[in-house]
Amino acid sequence: MAAGFCRMTRSANEVMGLAAKAARGAGAPPAQAAQFGAAVVVYLNAAHPLDVLNSALAALPAGPIMDIPLALARLAEQADDGRASGMITGFDASLLQSYVGALPFAAEIDAAGVTRIDLNQPSARAHPHRIDLPGGCYTHWSDLGARLLVPESDASRLAGAGAGLSDND
Repeated sequence: MAAGFCRMTRSANEVMGLAAKAARGAGAPPAQAAQFGAAVVVYLNAAHPLDVLNSALAALPAGPIMDIPLALARLAEQADDGRASGMITGFDASLLQSYVGALPFAAEIDAAGVTRIDLNQPSARAHPHRIDLPGGCYTHWSDLGARLLVPESDASRLAGAGAGLSDND
């Protein structure tokens, strides 16, 4: 089996962190990147295709990684007595469902496409322990996340990266 197609089972936390770093490296702010990471775990646990996730990363600094959390926040702002419902459209249904499934409070999308949230109730979702992630995806997302790193050089240390030029331990 080719290296790019081998699958590795990784912890859900590792996949969530990797996806969040990839989103940060591709241009997402920290909050949206963290929400993307949580949604990726739900998405991959449901065995959806990777192309939607990679397209969302490629669309940054715009696209669903930026827009879905904002749409959900707008819905939550409309809550009366902690409950709200409304239509959220214009996104891949499986990705939107994954974002809704990753929320820390009770939320669902019904058969008519209406998103319902209850800020008074915690989410009842089950947390997967392991995620099957293709090796090529892991490499691609690691490369995106590496964009956050500062190259090792005297200039970067002078600018404050690492421990600087003196070791004062």
